[in-house]
Amino acid sequence: MAGLTSVIAIIGISTLPAAPSNAEPDIDDVKARVDKLYHQAEQASERYNDAKIKYDDLQDDLTALKADEKKQQQKVDTLTSAVNESLAAQYEGSGVSATSQLVVSDSPDQFLSELTTLSAFNDVQATAMDDYTREVAALDIRREATQERVDELAETKGELADNKAEADDKLAEAKELLGDLEAKERAALAEESSRGDSTRLPTNVPVSGRAAAAVNYALAQVGDSYVYGAAGPSAFDCSGLTMMAWAQAGVGLPHSSSAQMGSGARVSSGDLQPGDLVFYYSPVSHVGIYIGGGRIVHAANPGSGVTIAGVFSMPFSGAVRPG
Repeated sequence: MAGLTSVIAIIGISTLPAAPSNAEPDIDDVKARVDKLYHQAEQASERYNDAKIKYDDLQDDLTALKADEKKQQQKVDTLTSAVNESLAAQYEGSGVSATSQLVVSDSPDQFLSELTTLSAFNDVQATAMDDYTREVAALDIRREATQERVDELAETKGELADNKAEADDKLAEAKELLGDLEAKERAALAEESSRGDSTRLPTNVPVSGRAAAAVNYALAQVGDSYVYGAAGPSAFDCSGLTMMAWAQAGVGLPHSSSAQMGSGARVSSGDLQPGDLVFYYSPVSHVGIYIGGGRIVHAANPGSGVTIAGVFSMPFSGAVRPG
């Protein structure tokens, strides 16, 4: 989560005067509280992204399970028909008729042949019943697995709603705090934020290969808005930006900062190269793209949007090299 730059966009675009207040809020306290709220909102948003990945996977799994269950049901239906026909034949006396023919047989060879035929007939019936019982049991297993996925989907859907609501609440609270600032305090924040050299857009990044496509795409988005859950074309959250940036290089990343941490080889902070994904906080809830010179490009928060920041401007938790 960006530090001082977290309020610049909202301050810059605000046109409504602050509500009068007898006790003006302390500017440093407001900055700290807004940054904390943005961070909490992003944590909730990234949990939402994780739950969305889980939800999509469960949907795919459920579709496959339903297809498997349908196929198994067809097998059971076929065996049910065969068993019913066999029982009907026995009920009509075909088994008694075969036994009678054996009793009246004059030839010992014929007797043994027909006895073998009858035994085989009964074995086939027993096998059919065994097959039927086994396939019904298999169908029950598939039905149970399908219901488990249905239940998991319902639970995950609830997680999605809860996380989205939390992110929205934190963002609304941050905006309310910013709205309480006096105009002169907003101007002071904007001036202080603009003094950071790390926010300047670099004119040349030493990068090549697939990483170049990712870095160039991310840099081209500087100035775009931050929106929770967004992945372009004109608004992003942190993992949405990195996902779309590396997609330009043909590398598929999940829309989740914590999930992206498993998308490549680990890299130490001293070996960072442009294009590497850099992660922050514990548990991981933010990600940016290293662009060299000790800086990253990242979708910071709703106040700053997509911007440039120092690589250690947030609590560093690791880095990976995708692809």
